[in-house]
Formats: sequence, C-alpha cells, structure tokens
Amino acid sequence: MKLRSSPASPFGRKAKIGAALCGIALEIEPADTTDPKDSVRAQNPLGKIPVLLRDDAAPLFDSRVILDYLDAEAGGGCIVPAGGEPRFAALTAQALADGLMDAALLQVYEVRFRPEQIRSPDWLATQAGKVERALAAFEAAPPAAGNVSAPAHVGEIALACALGYLDLRFEGAWRAGHPGLVSWLNSFAARVPAFEATRFHG
Repeated sequence: MKLRSSPASPFGRKAKIGAALCGIALEIEPADTTDPKDSVRAQNPLGKIPVLLRDDAAPLFDSRVILDYLDAEAGGGCIVPAGGEPRFAALTAQALADGLMDAALLQVYEVRFRPEQIRSPDWLATQAGKVERALAAFEAAPPAAGNVSAPAHVGEIALACALGYLDLRFEGAWRAGHPGLVSWLNSFAARVPAFEATRFHG
C-alpha cells in the first residue's frame, strides 16, 4: 500500500505512526496539494492528504478513516478500542486533536497564502482560541492509555501529532503553559518510537 502525504503533514504523520503500531508497511509517496496536476486530486476529490492507495480497492481518506482501516487490517483492537466507553473516549480525543490541528493549519495557511494587507486578525484569533481551548482540555484530562494491543490508541496518536505540529510551526510556544502535556508527550514518545522516527526536520 502507498500513503500519499507530505513530510510535514501532521495528519500524514498520524497514518505513519498508526501503520507502525499496527505492524503494516506503507510506501510513502509525496503529494503536493497546491499543484493542480498532482494526481492526489483524482485520488481524493478534496485534494487533501493523507490518502491511502490500495491495490485492490478504492483509495481511503482522511486520516481517521485510514487509522480505522489499519486497525481492521491488524485484526481490530490494535489502535482503536473495540467497544464501550474506551472506544468513544479514544475517538473523541482523536476528533479534538484533529480539530486542534485543523485550527493550527488554518493559522499557518492564513499567513502563508494571503498577503499581509488582507489577512484577518479576527480569523487568526478565532483559530488560536480553538487551539488554546483544546490544549486546556487536554491539559486537564489527557487521553487515558490502554484498551488496545498497541502502545497507544488513535486519540493519543492524534494528540501527539498535534503537539508535534505546534512544535514545528509555532516554536513550541504551547509548552510554557501546559506542563502536564509536556510530560504526557515525553511519555508518549518513550512508548512510541515511531513518533521520533516520523519527525519532520524542516
């Protein structure tokens, strides 16, 4: 299987870590979402990454669907708890962390793609508020580990990738006000070597 992604994508990083935890080998194929000629737009009509290409079936997107597929391929219960409250807690943590990443990405894109004179301070503040509220929620109650066979579940994977993206694009400013999350991320990195292995050094 091939994963269309880019080295800095936190959502692509989720898929890479999930595959590693499930023991599934993926070939990584770069994608340029800003290039109209890139085939990623045919593989995912939204033109977004990651996309998982399979030999015998349709492409899968987005990262949440890909992680669920990887879990199923590994027999279930690998990175997604099989049922009950642990499953919904992990999926909700993943949704919150994904939303954090979306809000962080929108701030980056506002600065990267819009000339300074037409940037919206209110828009940037709205997205920053989403990030801060998500961080506060995770600081108060980070995802509980366990209920899967791998060292981490999808909620933990997503949160680690979100924090890694804040380190990459926002110079780790989140760390000063969230000591509990700093400790949590250190613990995650120790449990999941794939986190460091997928770090983008750009």
